[in-house]
Amino acid sequence: MTVGVCYFPEHWDESTWERAVERMVAAGVETVRLGEFAWGRLEPERGAFDLAWLDTVLDLLADHDREALLCTPTATPPKWLVDERPSVRRVAADGTVEGYGSRREYCFNSAAYREETERIVGRLAERYADRDVVSGWQIDNEYGCHGTVRCYCDECAEAFRAYLRERYGDAATLNEAWGTAFWSQQYEDIAAVEPPRPTPSAHHPSLLLAYARFASRSVVEYNALQAELLREANADWTLTHNTMGQFEDLDLHALGETVDFLSWDSYPTGFVQTREGDPATVDELRAGDPDELALNHAVCRGAAAGPFWVMEQQPGDINWSPTNPQPGEGAMALWALHATAHGADTVAYFRWRACSQGQEQYHSGLLDHAGRPDRGYRDAAAAADDMAALPDLPRPEASVAVLHDYENCWALREQPHAPDFDYWTHLRTYFDALRARGVAVDVCHPDDPLDGYDAAVAPTPYLVGEERAAHLESYVRDGGRLLLTIRSGFKDPHNRVHETPRPGPLRSLVGATVAEHETVPEAVDTTVDYRGEAHGYRTWGEWLAPDEATVVGSHVGGVGAGEAAVTRNRVGDGSVTYAGVWPEPRLADALCADLLSAAGLPHRDTPLPDGVRVVQRGDHCFVTNFTSGTVGVDGVAGDPVVGTTPVGAYDYLVGRGDATELGVTVTDPSE
Repeated sequence: MTVGVCYFPEHWDESTWERAVERMVAAGVETVRLGEFAWGRLEPERGAFDLAWLDTVLDLLADHDREALLCTPTATPPKWLVDERPSVRRVAADGTVEGYGSRREYCFNSAAYREETERIVGRLAERYADRDVVSGWQIDNEYGCHGTVRCYCDECAEAFRAYLRERYGDAATLNEAWGTAFWSQQYEDIAAVEPPRPTPSAHHPSLLLAYARFASRSVVEYNALQAELLREANADWTLTHNTMGQFEDLDLHALGETVDFLSWDSYPTGFVQTREGDPATVDELRAGDPDELALNHAVCRGAAAGPFWVMEQQPGDINWSPTNPQPGEGAMALWALHATAHGADTVAYFRWRACSQGQEQYHSGLLDHAGRPDRGYRDAAAAADDMAALPDLPRPEASVAVLHDYENCWALREQPHAPDFDYWTHLRTYFDALRARGVAVDVCHPDDPLDGYDAAVAPTPYLVGEERAAHLESYVRDGGRLLLTIRSGFKDPHNRVHETPRPGPLRSLVGATVAEHETVPEAVDTTVDYRGEAHGYRTWGEWLAPDEATVVGSHVGGVGAGEAAVTRNRVGDGSVTYAGVWPEPRLADALCADLLSAAGLPHRDTPLPDGVRVVQRGDHCFVTNFTSGTVGVDGVAGDPVVGTTPVGAYDYLVGRGDATELGVTVTDPSE
């Protein structure tokens, strides 16, 4: 549980480096990330390597007993390389060959770029294999940033066809699996399949899903190529990649298998302005949304099955969101302790010093442009002190799993069937409700072993085959409590609708079928009766026809008045609840509270206030306040280890206690 920083010494005169490292030490920084975009400095001309400057910085870090996490520089190929080998460049769907002058302009399937990658990564790995100061590597940077996971060049087209031959064998099998009789889209040979380039109308959904799978796998293979080179040089290095929050195009479950841990880049005040959902509140503009951050922590923790890092933590105002307000006083420390509560080993602030050159000049650092400590420096130092005061704590343990699959996300994005149907927003409906009840939540792939979880929520398992259905049924028969939601089992893994009543292979598990469905605008009354109380829902509604299941919620009013909306079915030693509507928060809370009660899991009697969350690690409880109000806390045993009570605006407290039993009250700052 330490603080790190992202440092770009190549942006500054060498005379500043030693003083910079000394100030990092003073702030409590333990790990320094280096070399991320430095290929042009490391190899200014082909074969003419200049590594002396990096050696000097590593020596300074070693002298001050700090660790370095080096980065492979492949996110930014130098100009001479792109000029010599123009085939490395990514091609957009419309055929535009992307030019030099930004970053991430390369194609993952370019044979030339993979060759160049092996050359630069091999040289760096050999150079630093015996340097104890180097603890590990970040491979590349933010795969897929700027919409670059998918390339449509000729090399990708050939690689895609090879992928289809591997998956389907021949065109006849592919045609049957996809259903290409529609609009005369049959293929005589897989060699005739093209990437989904622009067409007058929408592409075949099975082609789109296949290309999404292929493109994601291409990234994973490219990452594995680099990981193998690094492990051959030093098997003790730890390897990671810095992912982006709620990023859709890359399957992190697959990427996580190629590294030792995943990390992600956290920019809370930007995320609340650029994600789907309601407009950000003033408190969110100052501190972000704790559940959004927790979701990304959980995705990284689950995808690599272990610890995670925040590789880039927002240090102040940023440069890329629609507006860039200053974070609330203390928020930059709050984010670090919030990540620690969820199992982060290191929180590294991006960046050390605000840059005077290039595209990110308006992005703040722990130091400002003039080299003076900025607000983030003070918060980073405070976070480092508080982390050092914490005892050794066990990893967070969860008894509830939320099941998440990128392939469902890809398929639903192409056929949302409603303008406001967003995969992540729907998933968070349940994730947020569970966290508001004070329980720890893991995010798992639907095919992961689930026997360690007493309860699980599967938000829209859209693509379901027989094997996945059997896996979920086995979990329930053995005593698991499962909550399934709208559009479950609608399609098979090839993105073709099941020719059996919905929810397809899940029908016997649910004990009911979907008779009808509709998407609804705000003007339509959407109300269900659940446990004798009226609740609202949004976007999507289904009318259920129970077989063995018991009706526990019904539609009120409208065309479907009186039809079942929520059912519950006993299966073996467990049970399945099917929610046939997208619930508004109060109904989501009721569904999740009943799930927790059925599983016998302790949880809070009432939901926590918005912006306030409690997280358990061992016998210690973290209370994080993302609001401008004051939070009173009862139930901490003895004095807090970190912080004080009441907890002030954008602040935190850590002490001994039970997250499900703490008394928590919020006083509005205007009162």
